[in-house]
Amino acid sequence: MSILRPFKATDLFKFNNINLDLWTETYGLGFYLSYLSRWPDLCCVQEAPSGRMMGYVIGKAEGKSTDWHGHVTAITVAPEYRRLGLARKMMDLLESVSDQVYKGYFVDLYVRCANSIAIGMYEGLGYSVYQRVREYYGSLGQGKGGRDEEDAFDMRKPMSRDSSHRSIRANGRETIVGANDVA
Repeated sequence: MSILRPFKATDLFKFNNINLDLWTETYGLGFYLSYLSRWPDLCCVQEAPSGRMMGYVIGKAEGKSTDWHGHVTAITVAPEYRRLGLARKMMDLLESVSDQVYKGYFVDLYVRCANSIAIGMYEGLGYSVYQRVREYYGSLGQGKGGRDEEDAFDMRKPMSRDSSHRSIRANGRETIVGANDVA
């Protein structure tokens, strides 16, 4: 049993059990606070009855015209709570808000090409690879454990406004762009 609730600034002081995972991208406090102030409805926490954080998602709305979309900046679940469907619940909430409130054409996210477990999960949620971004993680200066300059897949899922599915492509894994080519 757990509760899905809005992410609060005070949660930043109790999410180390989640952020210490090797696959989790971490940011400075100011980064998280800027998301909480601009897109609070796209940031949520999964919390255990004890109050322990189990996972979180932070997102934003961005783009112009038919590229207007929701973006998953970070989603992570603490290792001891994985495979319980928590990520799916958080993604469902972010997708619903992106679709119904922000009227986005799609939701996108970036995932390390080597993270096959996450890629499989996203594919199971209806995402597909739109393009491969060379050295995406090195361009962010976020690399962990000597994995700087790792490629990412830009994965997308169309929302209701994209009835023609122009936000996805069949050959996404073969479409390669540089990190400077993505916003």
